[in-house]
Amino acid sequence: MACTEFSFHVPSLEELAEVLQKGLKDNFAHVQVSVVDCPDLTKEPFTFPVKGICGQTRIAEVGGVPYLLPLVNKKKVYDLNEIAKEIKLPGAFILGAGAGPFQTLGFNSEFMPIVQTASEHHQPVNGSYFARANPADGKCLLEKYSQKYPDFGCALLANLFASEGQPGKVIEVQAKKRTGEHNFVSCMRQTLEKHYGDKPVGMGGTFLVQKGKVKAHIMPAEFSSCSLNSDEAVNQWLNFYEMKAPLVCLPVFVSKDPAACCPRGLIYDWSIHISSVIMEKVGTTTTIPPQTQWSISATSRLHSSSTELTSPRRPMPLGGIKAAAA
Repeated sequence: MACTEFSFHVPSLEELAEVLQKGLKDNFAHVQVSVVDCPDLTKEPFTFPVKGICGQTRIAEVGGVPYLLPLVNKKKVYDLNEIAKEIKLPGAFILGAGAGPFQTLGFNSEFMPIVQTASEHHQPVNGSYFARANPADGKCLLEKYSQKYPDFGCALLANLFASEGQPGKVIEVQAKKRTGEHNFVSCMRQTLEKHYGDKPVGMGGTFLVQKGKVKAHIMPAEFSSCSLNSDEAVNQWLNFYEMKAPLVCLPVFVSKDPAACCPRGLIYDWSIHISSVIMEKVGTTTTIPPQTQWSISATSRLHSSSTELTSPRRPMPLGGIKAAAA
């Protein structure tokens, strides 16, 4: 598996909190950004297999949109335990967004990885979810992966945040009543890009949409047999839904592509524009419509290094993703 490494700029959590506080005020009526102890993520509403998202950290960009569009490349399948080894963090806790393991499921789906990967000290734990359109009625259907399948696969593309799963200090962001055009994660990313410029800063973690609604999509179970070469074609292929809070989300993003050869790469835009969501019987990737009034609480952690797996870069503008890399 080809693997390229990059480094990130890592400001102090206190500095980052101040930067986000100023930037988010342009998009939300009420904002509070603080440095706090990471909440126990094994408890509701998260129920992750680890208590925190601290310790050593990584971001991994796996595959890319060109493995899905314009036509699927079914050779691109991955294993999360192997990915943890490739990023030199065996046993890592991994969360993020991606495409479901069609090689196991037998169909295409949205994938929400929540995995404590294997190490010499512990067995792997898979808390991941996958979402699809229910073949019976066309509605959103969310299922826990490990309740049906024993493997740790994913496919085609994924943006992943990996950590040692330890307790520690994190950034907490509370925002209410959206007033601007940008969704929550896009606003954070653009704030960091504006402040840090060519110094890439990366973040990953989880946030909870406590009130309001989100507009979301789920990919069809069948891959497109026709080339999807335009925004219109992609949007016609996707299934769109409106989902109500509460929603647990798994964002992974960087302020600027550290590879510096694709200004709007998958490494952040996949998770910015379609961040993963977990919700009972309803789950997929989300964007927040401007008219929605909502409140969120986020727990995020900075990271210092990034790994790009099997991703020779090639820009390919498509919809909200803006550019892909694979």
